[in-house]
Amino acid sequence: MNIAVFVSGGGTNLQALIDYEKAHTDCPYHICVVVADTKKAFALERARNAGIATRVVSPVAVLGAERARAADKDEKRVAVSDAALAAAKEAGADAIVLAGWLTVLAGRIISEYGGRIVNLHPALLPKFGGVGMWGHFVHEAVLAAHEAESGCTVHLVDEGCDTGRILVQKKVPVLADDTPETLAARIAPHEHEAMVEGVCLLAKMLG
Repeated sequence: MNIAVFVSGGGTNLQALIDYEKAHTDCPYHICVVVADTKKAFALERARNAGIATRVVSPVAVLGAERARAADKDEKRVAVSDAALAAAKEAGADAIVLAGWLTVLAGRIISEYGGRIVNLHPALLPKFGGVGMWGHFVHEAVLAAHEAESGCTVHLVDEGCDTGRILVQKKVPVLADDTPETLAARIAPHEHEAMVEGVCLLAKMLG
């Protein structure tokens, strides 16, 4: 299964996918392209170091500086999503993996890759999902709700935000003295495991 990995940040989950593919001759997936919605994503460096093709589909890259400044949030979302779709198709991707991708997908990409997009979320969905729930905002909300446990979820992407079918979940305890940073650090290694498991499971599902 050829996968396009979509990224926005440091790319530690991308690295987990790269390392697994490199270490396993029977790996059921192959990363054919890494697509970033910002040229500042360090994940692009990780991809280049691994010899993987990269594409940047930031609003400025897609629309040009002037149009990007004038465009509203929805217009930018669709433009970035359409450009990401084109990059995935051009690379021959069978599926898309959202590994710390912050642009909420919109438009044709959801239907054209229906049932073939997975996302990693840093909480136990369906709790603490939805618009605005990413990164430290998720961990802050978990702590504010005095939850006994948290973790991460790999799920299929549908038209909603963090609402698709759950494939893999990993749980960790929330400790009394946790901060958003310590909770995030405890969940991180499990995210890497869940990411790889979820993508391997998707490959199995798609046959």
